[in-house]
Formats: sequence, structure tokens, C-alpha cells
Amino acid sequence: MAEKKQIPPPPYDLNAKWDACIDLSLRRFVYSSFSGAVAGLLFFRSPATRWASVAFGAGVGIGTAYTECSLKFDGSPSELPHTPTSASYHDGKE
Repeated sequence: MAEKKQIPPPPYDLNAKWDACIDLSLRRFVYSSFSGAVAGLLFFRSPATRWASVAFGAGVGIGTAYTECSLKFDGSPSELPHTPTSASYHDGKE
């Protein structure tokens, strides 16, 4: 008899999440590095500041990709716990 492979549902499929995160990271790294290079060519004359512009763009791309990937893996909290403090507590009396 042939065995049936069960495919996990999308929220639990780690391979799909990793593929999406790697794809997202590479795209954002390349696109933001390219935009940093264009901005460096337009705004700066020194090669050091142009490279700094490219590095800044790459950092922004990696940072945004990391943020989105961490939300894909961990998920965002559905509701933050609210604890009333004395400053936010208002009992209606003044």
C-alpha cells in the first residue's frame, strides 16, 4: 500500500515560511541597496559617503525583512495585557 504524506496547514508549514523569508530578505536587500546606490550617486560626491549610502540602504532592507519574518514565525500578539496604573485610573471624582 502506498503511504499518504500529510501536508501541514499553511500556518504550521515551516518550509514555506523559510522560503518566503529568504525570498523577502534577498529582495529587500537588493532593492534597498540599489536605491541607496542611486541616492548616493545623486546626492554625494565622495566615494565613502556613496558606500555609506549603499550600506544604509542595505541595513534598512535587512531590518525590515527581519521584522516581517519575525512576525511570520512568532505572530503578533492578539491583544496586549492592560494593567491600569494610578495615572490612568479615573474614578469619576475630581
